[in-house]
Amino acid sequence: MLDFDKMGGLVPAIIQDSETKTVLMLGFMNKEAYDKTIETKLVTFWSRTRNKLWTKGETSGNYLHLISIAEDCDHDSLLIKARPDGPTCHTGTDTCWGEKNERNPLLFLTELQDFIERRHEEMPEGSYTTSLFRDGLNRMAQKVGEEALEAVIEAVNGTNERLVYEGSDMLYHLIVLLTSKGLRIEDLASELRERHDPNWKKH
Repeated sequence: MLDFDKMGGLVPAIIQDSETKTVLMLGFMNKEAYDKTIETKLVTFWSRTRNKLWTKGETSGNYLHLISIAEDCDHDSLLIKARPDGPTCHTGTDTCWGEKNERNPLLFLTELQDFIERRHEEMPEGSYTTSLFRDGLNRMAQKVGEEALEAVIEAVNGTNERLVYEGSDMLYHLIVLLTSKGLRIEDLASELRERHDPNWKKH
């Protein structure tokens, strides 16, 4: 479906880190580069200056490992999600715009709930998360309350390190509880975003 003819045999390819969602670079692909990317799972471009194929990282070792490819609505550009081995830019920076490619720690909460949901589906033996689901809703709710109390105690009489530790326990048990109710941590984020609106009215 790709329309290589529209730009003289080339299509622009935006490269995005599949985990951090940071845009790393922009390159161009012809049909041969596209096919080689699919075949090798290493992002390959057509070099307009050297007039040849080049696989990103073939000299530096900083390969871009293909995760997914999506076409735009006009079939004349690509969004490629990849896992970089190192800095993407030839200057040594993480991106070709000089930005840091840093993972937002908040994104891990989604990954954590994905993991907890798999535990809920598979219920493997020996898993603490499995034991919580088996103990039922009341036990999960109780654990959230216990961990919240411990976080409060650390906030008043403890250290910041212990507060982070106990707060993490509380958040984990809350996500387990949400999962048992068919809810997501994103639901809480959406609620808070709505409350941030100056026109928000309390229910």
